Amino acid sequence: RQLVLHTLAAAVTVGCRENPRLMGSDDVYMPITPMFHVHAWGLPYVATMLGLKQVYPGRYDPEYLIDLWRREQVTFSHCVPTIVQMLLNAKAAQGTDFKGWKITIGGSALTRGLYDQAKARGMNLIAAYGMSETCPLISGAHINDELLEVDEDTRSTFHLKAGVPVVLVDAAIQAADGSFLPADGSSQGELVLRAPWLTQGYYNEPEKSEELWADGWLHTGDVAVIDEMANIEIRDRIKDVIKTGGEWLSSLTLEGLISRHEAVRDVAVVGVPDERWGERPFALVVLGEGRELSAADLQAFLEPAVAEGHINKWAIPQQIAVVSEIPKTSVGKLDKKRIRSEIARWQKEGSAEQTSLS
Repeated sequence: RQLVLHTLAAAVTVGCRENPRLMGSDDVYMPITPMFHVHAWGLPYVATMLGLKQVYPGRYDPEYLIDLWRREQVTFSHCVPTIVQMLLNAKAAQGTDFKGWKITIGGSALTRGLYDQAKARGMNLIAAYGMSETCPLISGAHINDELLEVDEDTRSTFHLKAGVPVVLVDAAIQAADGSFLPADGSSQGELVLRAPWLTQGYYNEPEKSEELWADGWLHTGDVAVIDEMANIEIRDRIKDVIKTGGEWLSSLTLEGLISRHEAVRDVAVVGVPDERWGERPFALVVLGEGRELSAADLQAFLEPAVAEGHINKWAIPQQIAVVSEIPKTSVGKLDKKRIRSEIARWQKEGSAEQTSLS
């Protein structure tokens, strides 16, 4: 029942929403998400129901994926941001125009830097949101008629949001005291959900299941806001919010800003203990081939974001490490638990120069 309802709702979303329409009878579908990860986000069921041509790569080697995309004329895929970065950096991608390739991004936040890189190469990236506990689709970025009238830069910011809830999904923002906050684009709290395909609980963990469904809503553990047009914007995981000087700082906001530097290929920001402020942001960056970037350069790059009101001055990371690789989970998400552990080890050992977390 849950899979059937999820499939129908997802089909309505990807088949009926324009700008762009993701899946129609003439599209060629190639998932680049592990099949074990919430049944590849449920979209193979949708493709089968709609009768689309489907291409299953079996492995996620970027050169092979690009060959399949070209040979089979793939038009729609979905994956985590790490895969897109791998595709853009692949040898087969050099000089290639990916025009017509629509890719839904989930699992981790879609940064503006990656979005801009992909757009320049012809890819159309569209953010979506869900969790294993939500089976998984909850919302997807959507450009309505009103947004078609704004400038392209402003419109692009809506492709980065978690988007508008799909049909049959009820989304709300809840404060710490359990009260519900207005959908005004600024009131920040925990995103809570109701939908007919959400998990009922955790196997053999009744207490954790009760906590998940406190007050009849599924608690996502994500800090978010909802605007007047119902767009959900994920600010951070509650456990990843950097608590500094009595304020909450979004690691996702910082990652998005840092990703826009032309030298940065990958970035992760976590909070590390600080005796004075409680926590302070620590940024890890992977640079593009042949690129150089000092801490002072990156700090200067973030100064305009302070002037424009995106972040406060104290949010600029003073601790920055250039690394060769940032740890990811088995499904391509930033492994922030491991990142914090490695940084703690560095600090304990007094390491001055770090080149890799792998």
